[in-house]
Amino acid sequence: MFISNRLGLTESIESMIAQERRLDQTANNLANVDTVGYKKDEVTFWEMLFKASSGRDRVGKAVKVITDHSQGPANQTNNPLDLYINGDGYFRIQTANGVRYTRAGDFTLNRNGQLVTQDGDPVLSQGGPIVLRGNDIQVRRDGTIFVDGQETNRLGLVRFADPAALTKEGRNLFRPTDATVQALPATRATIQQGYLEESNVNTVTEMTEMIDLQRAFETQQKMIQAMDDIDSQAVRKVGSLTG
Repeated sequence: MFISNRLGLTESIESMIAQERRLDQTANNLANVDTVGYKKDEVTFWEMLFKASSGRDRVGKAVKVITDHSQGPANQTNNPLDLYINGDGYFRIQTANGVRYTRAGDFTLNRNGQLVTQDGDPVLSQGGPIVLRGNDIQVRRDGTIFVDGQETNRLGLVRFADPAALTKEGRNLFRPTDATVQALPATRATIQQGYLEESNVNTVTEMTEMIDLQRAFETQQKMIQAMDDIDSQAVRKVGSLTG
């Protein structure tokens, strides 16, 4: 007689690993609830059929991270360098690794008068970096920038046909998943000066999700313990039969 609970153990372990991944992602969302322009991530499960041996197939579990690009609420700051995108659009940012994209509009000026991110990366206009030298900075809804009453530049806002084609790179920046993803002019997006986009993380929802995930994880632990007990009983009974 040969008794094995390997398949059940494998299924439970895979479920625990997936639940742990979701738990980590939920914790990361909560940690960024106050991060300007942060987009929450969600982890989805799917199953895949693969060859477990020459005689049978089995279903395995996998996880996939999906970023929710929905717009976060506007927070009024009255800072003229804080910019909020209302609608489908992203700021273009020049980084050491190339052009990247963000919704975080908490900008500042460097010593050269360039409009930059909190990390010092230049914000791009339709032509290049934006230089602002003057006292009164006004940004119109279409992204046109006026300094001391004179038009000086225009924000280079872009959009993507499918935001899912963007991947997070860190520092609240996005990059296209591959070279085929094209940035398009964000003709319908508007700018609100003196506002910032808050994170789209809902604290109550994420806390509820975390509690459910912890319970599911504990359930899988109990299942593993139960299967281990069954194995132990089977070994004792088989031993008594053959003794």
